[in-house]
Amino acid sequence: MTKDQVDLVSSQPEFDFKINQPPKNRPVRIYCDGIYDLFHFGHAKALEQAKKSFPNVHLLVGVCDDRETHARKGKTVMTDLERYESVRHCKWVDEVIESAPWVITQEFLVAHAIDYVAHDAEPYQSTESGDVYAFVKSQGKFLPTKRTTGVSTSDLITRIVRDYDEFLKRNLDRGVSAKDLNISYLKEQQMKRKDQLEKVKHTVMDQLEWWESQSHHKITDVAKLFGFELYVGNFLAKSRFITHTGDAKHEYH
Repeated sequence: MTKDQVDLVSSQPEFDFKINQPPKNRPVRIYCDGIYDLFHFGHAKALEQAKKSFPNVHLLVGVCDDRETHARKGKTVMTDLERYESVRHCKWVDEVIESAPWVITQEFLVAHAIDYVAHDAEPYQSTESGDVYAFVKSQGKFLPTKRTTGVSTSDLITRIVRDYDEFLKRNLDRGVSAKDLNISYLKEQQMKRKDQLEKVKHTVMDQLEWWESQSHHKITDVAKLFGFELYVGNFLAKSRFITHTGDAKHEYH
């Protein structure tokens, strides 16, 4: 065992619970649990930390099913079967326990021969027991991991809700029906009209820019006849710059 790993399981002042010494001469059986909805790199990094806690680790990951999760936390984006498969395909995971219990019991620890339960150290509240990991911490079997900042399932859902119309338009353009998107016929037509107006707007702007460039060419051609090409060119360039910036203070000479 390396020095870092000895430090990991020794008494640590930042935690108010002890951490047992690992077993010897066999793989250390570490258990992680969660919902793992929209499985992302924050989930993967937590599992990586658990897997790399000791040189020889068998990592078990419990995934709560839809019935338990929807009753306690609300609807998930992915079904439990999809979440099981997402976790199963993470390279750090050795074994997936489906329909994992929300609160870990002594019977569960014994049944799966679990040495440590890995999770970030913040108390995870439950109506039955307050911190659901308090029972494990009291036995010295809790292994703290660090949460990855900047990403969470809630963050990802927030992005989708915030940019709802953009994602709606994207799927309509790809041929997804209004029924499958759970929107009304009126909403579908509104999105289509909005898209058509955007296309018309871009077409008109392109046409206006073309006419503007043509008129400038004609003025320049006339100026050449009288030898004023340089002066007219500078004037047109300055005029175009002010028009595009919308601020005469940006005028240059």
